[in-house]
Amino acid sequence: MKKILLGLAFVASSMFAHTAIMSCFDNGDETITCEGGFSDGSSASGVKFHVLKDGKIIYEAKMNEDSEVTFKKPSGNYTAVFDAGEGHQVHVKGSDITE
Repeated sequence: MKKILLGLAFVASSMFAHTAIMSCFDNGDETITCEGGFSDGSSASGVKFHVLKDGKIIYEAKMNEDSEVTFKKPSGNYTAVFDAGEGHQVHVKGSDITE
């Protein structure tokens, strides 16, 4: 029984070992910078990134070698999306992004 519980604990912990994370901040110069990564410390270099406004993609890029993307701040409501694949997406609303 102990082996089964240990096995389940290992599987559960490994499922969450690679959680996508992203934070964004307003640079104060009409640009936004978003930094992405993974909870296990893995780089996000090359990970897809886009900005949605009214349900449409208005900007697309990939995280640079520093796992960052900088883009011109859209007017109105928008959402920044870190997209490392199914189950590894992070959405940050523009209204939550501050200097």
